[in-house]
Amino acid sequence: MSSNPGFEIPTDMRKMTEQSMDQVRTAINSYFQFLQRAVPENVLGGSELSNKVLGFAERNVATAFDFGQRLMQVRDVQTLMQLQMDFIRTQTQAITEQAHDLQETTTKTMMEAVKSRYLTS
Repeated sequence: MSSNPGFEIPTDMRKMTEQSMDQVRTAINSYFQFLQRAVPENVLGGSELSNKVLGFAERNVATAFDFGQRLMQVRDVQTLMQLQMDFIRTQTQAITEQAHDLQETTTKTMMEAVKSRYLTS
């Protein structure tokens, strides 16, 4: 008996899953395009902040889809566990960086709003 058991997703199930993921990816991309057109620049503190939030969301969704694609290629439990750990590590790092970036952008936006309010008064 092997200490590294293998497994494989049946071809029909893999195809169905890939088609479903493609449909979801298309729907999400359409939603992001809609948001980019529909969200006024003054929402979320200005266009810079809005663009960052949407950009981060798009990247996070793309990363999750890439992870899903890689999961479908896994052939053993060890690879599955390594893939999961790598995904968690990279997402944790990305979220930390995104939060820091959003904090800086929010602070900058708020300072600019305060300056414009009091300098025009």
